[in-house]
Amino acid sequence: MTRQHLTFECESSQLVGTLDEGDAATGLLLVTGGNEIRSGAWAGQALFAARLAEEGFPVFRFDRRGTGDSEGLNGGFRSSAPDIAAALAVFRETCPLLERVVGFGNCDAASALMLAGGEGLDALVLSNPWTIEGNDAARSPDALRDHYKRRLTNSAAIRRLLTGRVSFSKLIGGLRDALRPVPEPTTLAKEMAESIAGFEGPIVFLVADRDRTGQAFLTAWPKNDQRIRHCPDATHSYVEPHARDWLADQLLEVLQV
Repeated sequence: MTRQHLTFECESSQLVGTLDEGDAATGLLLVTGGNEIRSGAWAGQALFAARLAEEGFPVFRFDRRGTGDSEGLNGGFRSSAPDIAAALAVFRETCPLLERVVGFGNCDAASALMLAGGEGLDALVLSNPWTIEGNDAARSPDALRDHYKRRLTNSAAIRRLLTGRVSFSKLIGGLRDALRPVPEPTTLAKEMAESIAGFEGPIVFLVADRDRTGQAFLTAWPKNDQRIRHCPDATHSYVEPHARDWLADQLLEVLQV
């Protein structure tokens, strides 16, 4: 596997990306979420890109404007459509044999891909999309119900409750919040749904079942969407060994189509 670093332009700013080379005609554009740099926390994204490249699939990841090694102002995920488009263009230019590119993002990177309408991409894998406006994901009724369900099946948590090491006032308040009606989808969630409504390629949604952002997405999204896949006992960034394998399997399935 060969890795090379590239520079490219986006609205007069110089951006930096990394390509893990592969021979396949399908590649992965990995969009980074939040203010994370393209290597990811503890080089997690770099390692993940290398894993997919070892299977023959080229992977391109980049720092959007104002993050990592890239110039410009950081406008957040809502302003990153031009960055994604510029990265996709240099990916295709550098790998002229590419016939198909899959876009992948976690958290607000998934939201950015959705708001961009997946333009120029052939398939989308969207993990734990960020749909929250104003309120903390921890206050989502679905997230709270999931939290208390796990707590009540945890023997250590039950011992803390029985021995008085849990605040009953906080417990009652949390249970009351968990019983609130599910709120209407946020404006952001509606905007994301409208933006990808015309996307003609396949879309897969991935949800880590222990992730509050993922739980908030499930609250805001149609319950009958058959494109949603769940990773049991996984947290936001799929750091658990079984979750890392599951995530790789999901992406390889889409890449191998």
